[in-house]
Amino acid sequence: MLFFRSSSPRELSLGLAALRIAVATIFIQHGAQKLFVYGFGGVTGAFTQMGVPFPGVTGPFIALLEFFGGIALLIGLLTRLIALGFACDMLAAILLVQLKSGFSHYELEFLLLGSSLALFLAGAGEFSVDALLARRAVKG
Repeated sequence: MLFFRSSSPRELSLGLAALRIAVATIFIQHGAQKLFVYGFGGVTGAFTQMGVPFPGVTGPFIALLEFFGGIALLIGLLTRLIALGFACDMLAAILLVQLKSGFSHYELEFLLLGSSLALFLAGAGEFSVDALLARRAVKG
């Protein structure tokens, strides 16, 4: 039966591409808001108010990671590295900011954490810049 058979490599790659696109879209939007709406000063102030350690460094770093890392994830470039960064970002958001408010306040962060871990473990799939670079490395 169709629903019980193993996925083909192409289907797995399509699934990873869909996951990458969805996760990247969210991170790009959040990073753009931090960079272009709040700016580094606003993000630093917000991180200070939330009690995030070293807000003058972590605020701008997270803004840049989410925006540019999201773009990289969208095209599948450095997927495992970016996904690991996103997983750490979401774990910190949960533990430092959202946990005290209960699960209903961090379900998005939890979903992004799980999705980022899946991409870290599985990689980008065949429809990515990572796969293109890997194929070129084998030929070269």
